[in-house]
Amino acid sequence: MSFELPPLPYAYDSLGPFMSAETLEYHHDKHHQAYVTNGNNLLKDSGLEGLSLEDVVKGSFGKNAGLFNNAAQHYNHVHFWKWMKKGGGGKSLPGKLQAMIDSDLGGYDKFRADFIAAGTTQFGSGWAWLSLKDGKLAISKTPNGENPLVHGATPLLGVDVWEHSYYIDYRNARPKYLEAFVDSLINWDYVLELLEAAG
Repeated sequence: MSFELPPLPYAYDSLGPFMSAETLEYHHDKHHQAYVTNGNNLLKDSGLEGLSLEDVVKGSFGKNAGLFNNAAQHYNHVHFWKWMKKGGGGKSLPGKLQAMIDSDLGGYDKFRADFIAAGTTQFGSGWAWLSLKDGKLAISKTPNGENPLVHGATPLLGVDVWEHSYYIDYRNARPKYLEAFVDSLINWDYVLELLEAAG
């Protein structure tokens, strides 16, 4: 299968004032498009053609750095756009998710603090994650395009901390961007959808 850039699930200006139309235009139309274009070029003759995106990510990890970087970033961004919505974020979580955050992560406030801390302390480019591993929720961070798939976990929520995801709107204030993401943008319904699909 070849990689394709999915359309944004909302208008460019619908996440304001937390994420600007300018950020989404650059991030989606330029950065994500580049991962798709480069990924498709690197997929040719890789031996991984015809596999699902998840399997390309897992199969290229540690073996084909160029393909892995682009395929993983494509995977991450396909979900990243859906992890946000207008009027998202905050504490009104679906019941099943809230119960797991309470039991596995010490409650919403601790989840919020730990998730923001993971994103803030990721040195350089990378991601902060909420994932399902061995039946429990876990918070982690990864460098560059790496994601929990290659560590035996299922990503349920990720936030991009590459500078291009926040510099236009927040300059160097990454923690402010992360607070806005958690408090005002997270699409908890999509997180639940991924949790239920993971079994």
